[in-house]
Amino acid sequence: MIYLDNAATTFPKPERVYQAVDECMREYAANPGRSGHKLSLKAGREIYKTRELVAKLFNISNPMQLIFTSNATDSLNLALKGILNPSDHVIVSSLEHNSLIRPLKGLSEKSISLSVVKCNPEGSINLDDIQKAINPNTRMIAMTHASNVLGTILPLKEIGELCRKNNLLFLIDASQTAGICHIDVNEMACDFLAAPGHKSLLGPQGTGILYIKEGLELRTLKEGGTGSKSEEITQPLILPDRYESGTLNTPGIVGLGAGIEFIFSETSEKIRAHEKRLTQYLIDELKQVRGVTLYGPCDSRKQVAVLSFNIEDRDSSETAYLLDDEYDIYVRSGLHCAPLAHKTIGTLESGTVRLSPGYFNTEDEILKTIEAIKTLSRQKASI
Repeated sequence: MIYLDNAATTFPKPERVYQAVDECMREYAANPGRSGHKLSLKAGREIYKTRELVAKLFNISNPMQLIFTSNATDSLNLALKGILNPSDHVIVSSLEHNSLIRPLKGLSEKSISLSVVKCNPEGSINLDDIQKAINPNTRMIAMTHASNVLGTILPLKEIGELCRKNNLLFLIDASQTAGICHIDVNEMACDFLAAPGHKSLLGPQGTGILYIKEGLELRTLKEGGTGSKSEEITQPLILPDRYESGTLNTPGIVGLGAGIEFIFSETSEKIRAHEKRLTQYLIDELKQVRGVTLYGPCDSRKQVAVLSFNIEDRDSSETAYLLDDEYDIYVRSGLHCAPLAHKTIGTLESGTVRLSPGYFNTEDEILKTIEAIKTLSRQKASI
């Protein structure tokens, strides 16, 4: 088996993640913050430990500004629906995932307007085009850090400076970069940072985070039990309780903490360097294959470990199926929940095949994948 779908969910996870989840489930999976006994207190301490690890990773000074969610989609919905008001205007790029675009389209029914700044076919964005899109009622710029279709890394530090200059809120979708790319919420002038736990943070599915800059208040999307201020029937205002109603996913959060500990032990730089080598290997070899079209920068310095391609006249789903069925290579095909990105590169009708290597892939696996694609391309050419 060769797994190359890490942009969707990393697999496998570090061994310590499995161990942490198992230990939690077997030894202290009580309800955190709801009781005063030893198991409940232990669960609460482990959750706070993960909160501190996430804060350290992104240079967040106050861990209590981190909200645990179910995934990045959950985080983005809270950030967008919690802060935007009727007549507000939001600017996004043409690379955004549906987890950002769909909530904004839903909010457009409440008189919130949207401008999409078009990227070029390689995924690059022009800062002047963003500046031109700003108007008097612009409230926020919300953008992905890296495209899940092209891998292109957007210049978020510069975009953050643009936000600061124009007194705009800045929401970063770090779904493809959290854990492998340098992210400092202060350097990036970031007001909201959304990320899933199950991708490059190496944690379990069902986990996500939302950073909220101090001084900003969001409307809650749900209210309920928090284990705090229980004598009151109104939602507590303290963070993170205000946005964490209901029992948290303790085993998942503990596993997320173990994933981040692995990142610190290996270092993001080492993980990123390995993924860059594998990505560049794919790019260099597939560029030479007749009938194969690559999309995006095709430069591992400018993209994360995501590479989309097609074999001429072959449906992307068929290519993915054959890689799975004949070679036991697992990739993703189609639109990757990002129709704007596919419209940008002209593949809205066909979709693409996406290769997304991770830290646990080897050069030998990449070589076997390249050979499989070469074979499929030759087969198509001979028909």
